[in-house]
Amino acid sequence: MAEMQLQKKGKKSDNGIGSVVDFLLANARLVLGVGGAAMLGIATLAVKRLIDRAAAPPDEKDADGKVEQKSLEESWKEAVLLKASPKLVRKAKRSDLSTALPAPEPRLLTDVAESSRTPEEPPSEKPPLCRTLQETLLHYYSQEAVVPDAEVQVVKQLVLDIMAELQDFLKAKHPQMPFCALQLGGSLGGGLPVTSLDTAYVLLPLILEPHLWTFVPGEETILSDPQFWMIKRDNLEYTARGSSPWDRFMLGGYLSTRMVVESLHKTITASINWPAIGTVLECSIRPVIAPDDLRLEVIHQDFTLTINVLLVAKANDAVLLAYPDSTAPAENLWRRSYYREEVLRLQDLDSADSGVRQKCLHILKSICRQRPGLSHLSPTHLRHVLLHLTNEESDWSESAVGDRFLQLIESVIGYLAIGTLPCYFNGKVNLFSHLTEEEIDQVGYALYQIFSDPKSLLVK
Repeated sequence: MAEMQLQKKGKKSDNGIGSVVDFLLANARLVLGVGGAAMLGIATLAVKRLIDRAAAPPDEKDADGKVEQKSLEESWKEAVLLKASPKLVRKAKRSDLSTALPAPEPRLLTDVAESSRTPEEPPSEKPPLCRTLQETLLHYYSQEAVVPDAEVQVVKQLVLDIMAELQDFLKAKHPQMPFCALQLGGSLGGGLPVTSLDTAYVLLPLILEPHLWTFVPGEETILSDPQFWMIKRDNLEYTARGSSPWDRFMLGGYLSTRMVVESLHKTITASINWPAIGTVLECSIRPVIAPDDLRLEVIHQDFTLTINVLLVAKANDAVLLAYPDSTAPAENLWRRSYYREEVLRLQDLDSADSGVRQKCLHILKSICRQRPGLSHLSPTHLRHVLLHLTNEESDWSESAVGDRFLQLIESVIGYLAIGTLPCYFNGKVNLFSHLTEEEIDQVGYALYQIFSDPKSLLVK
């Protein structure tokens, strides 16, 4: 009998909690809106599950924990689905606002007036006005996201000095490997605004004979992947092997990115006296010991920097970057880069209407760097989402920076929900193809938190 009574009480309490949850969710949607109702629903569901797990047998708690973890990963997708009927929510809000509030009782007004007449109490100061989202974003841009120009110039000059030493060494010791002059890439090379100073990119262009080498688009290769190209050796029947200095890096009739990178890696790590160069430049320079990666770690008294050396091959309008990753399906792949087109497009659009596209991108890039949950969202992803959004919205004035920023986040969430982000310049390329489902869920949930309350995440 006692057990039956306890079970009845447990069921009664469950029914009571369930009715409270239903009441909260039904009314929160009207008062808090879609975003607030979604977050309240997630929090209420978490509390209810904690109560259920406390009253459940031990063997059921493990299963409940797995279900709870799964619900947190998929909650951002459920929140996106809740936004399917925004018009109904807005109408409900207006009807609530149009309902007159009951007038306060005269006795309460008298009590409040008498209590406010205490002479000892000094006059209260007016609270500071709350910033709008536009003001919050512009404040964050100027105080947090922007790197001072003086610091940028110091880092840039050090990278240029290291580039000059590397260029002189390659010309003197390896004349059989023809390269163009090294170029400073990324934001330091005159691209988009600088977000951070811990990473720099140096481009090392190869000089290829146009009558001996042909660029094969990704759709025409055996992989049929438009993102990865190949460089094929031509005229082997009429020109002897060795006619090109790059023939010794040929694999199966194609220029092998891995062989070129490994050869350069041996040169950079074993032949260059980096301690002596670092002494002259008043820093410490150490090459990264990884055969498929060309990187230099630089430690200065004021900062730490990683310099990535990227092999580049150019033909007509195509810019290809060596892709020697160990997980690549082949050793002779070159990734098609659209960075130059992305930068020029954004700069031209902002110049035409004095827009804030680059500011929105700059702010979101800075937030992504500070939040570990967004580490899988690269600047390339953000640039292409922003370019897609420019085709849908025409007002990019400073007064609309808040709306455009939220739309940018919402667009990223939408692409994550379907697992596909088409390249702006080639719709056949899916820029999310390398992300796992777990990484997509992680990024989507972190972005939805920012979308629900962006001001609280930006203001320290």
